[in-house]
Amino acid sequence: MGMFSINLKPIVTALSMLVMISLPAAAQTADVAVADIDALFDQLAQSDPDEAKRLEREIRSAWEKSGSATMNLLLKRGRDAIEAEEYAVAVEHFTALTDHAPDWAEGWYGRAMAHYRLERFGPAMADLQRVLELNPRHFPAMEGVGAIFEQVGRTRAAYAVYERVLAIHPHYPEVANALERLEREVNGTAL
Repeated sequence: MGMFSINLKPIVTALSMLVMISLPAAAQTADVAVADIDALFDQLAQSDPDEAKRLEREIRSAWEKSGSATMNLLLKRGRDAIEAEEYAVAVEHFTALTDHAPDWAEGWYGRAMAHYRLERFGPAMADLQRVLELNPRHFPAMEGVGAIFEQVGRTRAAYAVYERVLAIHPHYPEVANALERLEREVNGTAL
């Protein structure tokens, strides 16, 4: 564990700073203009829970448009491998995708999730950092950062990241549940 902590510390520190600062909105995809993504995020911030589900699907769909049949196939194979709980195979597919398309956040996100399932938190965190460099509003990647912080006992950092997620996507149930779960530990109990 000591060796793991030493290797993880610079990544955790860098990611903490990355997530906590306000980054410019830059979520570009092959087929969707930045203005369209910006409009979806503006609507998401003001939406009710039902509308938020629809907007989340639209945002994720926009992120998934690669414009390349090869990239789409690698993404599908990686996701299929995760669903089949073949996480090492998923890492291979997503690695091929990130090699082929290093500027497409979804490949990095998929590989981060496969690493996370293999309990390789350092590589998962590094991939999530790349996702957030490419797409600073990638709320599922932020959720992953929070989950890793929880796994390594950094509950205050996890809580702060989860709050950042809800600032972007106010109706993200998994993150709302995580905040509720961590509330007492992070903020104590009221007198």
